Amino acid sequence: MAFGINKLELVKPTPLEYMPALSAELGIELYIKRDDLTSWGAGGNKLRKLEYLVADALEQGATMLVTEGGAQTNHGRLTAAVAAKYGLKCAIVMIDEYPGEVSANILLDRIMGCDLILKADDGTDEHEQFAKLCAQVIAEYEAKGEKVYYIPMGGSNALGALGYYDCAVELTDQARGLGLGDARVIDAVGSMGTYMGLYCGLKNENSPLRLTGIAISPFGEYKEKRIVEYFREMKENYGLSIDAAREDFDIVKDYTRGAYNNVCREVRDAICYVAQKEAVLLDPCYTGKAFAGLMEMVKSGAIAQGEKVIFLHTGGFPGLYTPHHRKAFEADLEAGIRIIE
Repeated sequence: MAFGINKLELVKPTPLEYMPALSAELGIELYIKRDDLTSWGAGGNKLRKLEYLVADALEQGATMLVTEGGAQTNHGRLTAAVAAKYGLKCAIVMIDEYPGEVSANILLDRIMGCDLILKADDGTDEHEQFAKLCAQVIAEYEAKGEKVYYIPMGGSNALGALGYYDCAVELTDQARGLGLGDARVIDAVGSMGTYMGLYCGLKNENSPLRLTGIAISPFGEYKEKRIVEYFREMKENYGLSIDAAREDFDIVKDYTRGAYNNVCREVRDAICYVAQKEAVLLDPCYTGKAFAGLMEMVKSGAIAQGEKVIFLHTGGFPGLYTPHHRKAFEADLEAGIRIIE
């Protein structure tokens, strides 16, 4: 519990595991932090944020959670899971095309009783589209008598980020026990809440671990401004004893593959490589893309031979079953299927 702020107890400490086969092949000392193994709703990192956010919702007497994201949002799935567990209604607002079938996270959302509201992207500012549609949806539910608690995309605000402040403390203790010293932590950066919580936790608690984020979507002007604002909110809200400027945040922007959640050969290859060497399933949107970036950083020398590296696995395996990713994998892998008549 960070700073004495109330939270739910949804997440037990997750394993920090050595990856021997990949370590030998890549020439680094590679460990994986298994936040994909958290409980409830098929697991994933957003449960750490929801421990704080849903505790706040319950304290405020909310009857319903409303959040936002893409059609296959992992955060939305876990918000639906926690809502179900605590007897709350839930809705996810999506600026996205309906994929044409109830599959992957959409299937899991609906199984858990969550309402989904989809609207096609009209080409205007995405943040403004979400704000307008969320306000409309919240007003509709409140008119029906619900007390709605709004959770931003990815659970990424100062309160939600405390979940990864806690993780930074947990990870530092685990790394110390394994003699990992100043190992580099690799995190896939999307809505920035996980990265900011880790950054503040590691720095404010004087951890020797070093944090590198790998952006999984274009890191443009909005995110450049938002990350500085995000840190300021954390510092002001929780009285952090540290300071930071934009240049202090190590975020690699070279491996976004052009767009969020796009179908990409390098990412599919990285997912298959990790699965076939360590039996760990990555996802095509976040961890697969980040691990492909890690491999390229090793190849370029940005990650040195022999370096100690901790890869944060944030979950998201249902993304493998989304129609466009599944079809791409099918085209790659059908050659290994034999049908005997």
